[in-house]
Amino acid sequence: MTLSDPRFLSLNQWLNAYFSDEVTPILISGDASFRRYFRITTPDATFIAADSPPQLVPIAPFIALSNAYAAVGLTIPKVIHSDAAQGFMLMSDLGDTQLLSVLNVQNVADYYRQALDLLPQVASVVESGLVQPLPLYDEAFVRRELHIFTEWLLGTHLNLSLDESELQMLSDSFDLLVDNALSQPSVGMHRDFHSRNLMLQAGELCIIDFQDAVVGPVTYDAVSLLRDCYIRWPQPLVADLMQYHYQQALALGFIPALTTLEQYQTWFDLMGLQRHIKAVGIFARLNYRDSKPAYMADIPLTLTYIVDIAMQYPELVSFAHWLTRRVLPAFAASQSLSEVKQ
Repeated sequence: MTLSDPRFLSLNQWLNAYFSDEVTPILISGDASFRRYFRITTPDATFIAADSPPQLVPIAPFIALSNAYAAVGLTIPKVIHSDAAQGFMLMSDLGDTQLLSVLNVQNVADYYRQALDLLPQVASVVESGLVQPLPLYDEAFVRRELHIFTEWLLGTHLNLSLDESELQMLSDSFDLLVDNALSQPSVGMHRDFHSRNLMLQAGELCIIDFQDAVVGPVTYDAVSLLRDCYIRWPQPLVADLMQYHYQQALALGFIPALTTLEQYQTWFDLMGLQRHIKAVGIFARLNYRDSKPAYMADIPLTLTYIVDIAMQYPELVSFAHWLTRRVLPAFAASQSLSEVKQ
């Protein structure tokens, strides 16, 4: 951070006033939004400071959800001090250990069951009365997310021109995904529930990055975790954990008692497909709009998920073939060109 960074200077002033002494915020990360996080070390403890430009990412939703999640027993960053006008927060420090960093084939099932066991509490926040009504993950919301793929990956990154038959195929595929999302029972959902947003502290799973929570499909958070854009696990393992969540959802009444595993799996698969389509668009947008190119490396795995799942559903086979024929080669060529330029 430099003297030319006015937000950092303002954050530093704000922190020094709170601590009544000079502290030195050390940048530890930005995330996939416009927020930045800093660690502050004092003789007695460490803290995390968040810089969240209020006109871009207001902090009120984060604070409200932080309080609500804590009230239902979830371990989250506690907001100690805040300034909504400036977009600053001082929070408890959950450490640096992302769940992703410790996962392996031997321990992933146990850790993921622990994570799935947090979802009933995440879901319950809707009924808690502790937050204002959360946004609905409705048709307009789903279509807006799918459009990110069309605009940023197909358009901005690949510069693909689609003919009428391709546009119709995409429209039909997206209609199916929208119908699937809307057909599921709704619960409170985190909306970014995966191994980079789960921290390990003293052996306990803690949840971060929950400010975009909505009310939406019951399978969304489970598939976000089990079909993580950042790591892929063997299908039998994913199938076992998916069934674990299915049984959990049945037992808690989140899905109707007559819901079959086959129906649940369709919800799960197509929900994951929608999320991955959105994600590859977001990864491209992060590169072009936000100058965060590192996320481009996560596109190949995510595209592989999309093709593999789409091939399992007759209504989406043409979409899978189109991705294989047009999008994957175009993306590979774009990466080769980028490497040459470097």
